[in-house]
Amino acid sequence: MKVIVSGDHAGMTIRNEVKSLLEEMGIEYEDTGCSCETSVDYPDYALPAAERVANGEFDRGILICGTGIGMSIAANKVNGIRCALTHDVYSAQLTRQHNDSNMIALGERVIGPGLAREIVKTWLKTDFDGGRHANRLDKIKTYEDSNSSVK
Repeated sequence: MKVIVSGDHAGMTIRNEVKSLLEEMGIEYEDTGCSCETSVDYPDYALPAAERVANGEFDRGILICGTGIGMSIAANKVNGIRCALTHDVYSAQLTRQHNDSNMIALGERVIGPGLAREIVKTWLKTDFDGGRHANRLDKIKTYEDSNSSVK
């Protein structure tokens, strides 16, 4: 598995924690997040990371900002991305089992580093259930494919 990690100025502490976890798990990753403490625009980090997951360069992506909200909204604008805003372990598990999420967004101002590690670990280790859930994802893909140029 290959994971891209990115974040803005408000997610640096948890981003470092997530990278440590990925190293411990032996998962290859690339960090494309900012390395500054001054305010930056989250779409500048979420969109390129999402594009790289969507084009298959990375299997999954983890985005971190203050709340995770802006990052998840931006990432979900990219066709093929299913980014879940995840602040608890149960949601991390279900977003993989039921939604086959390929990205998650975490909020550093919402969760602490220990919980972030548990969320990411659960998300990375959980498989997609398929079955009735695959049918639902097919409907989303069909919509994306036919409405990519909505004006």
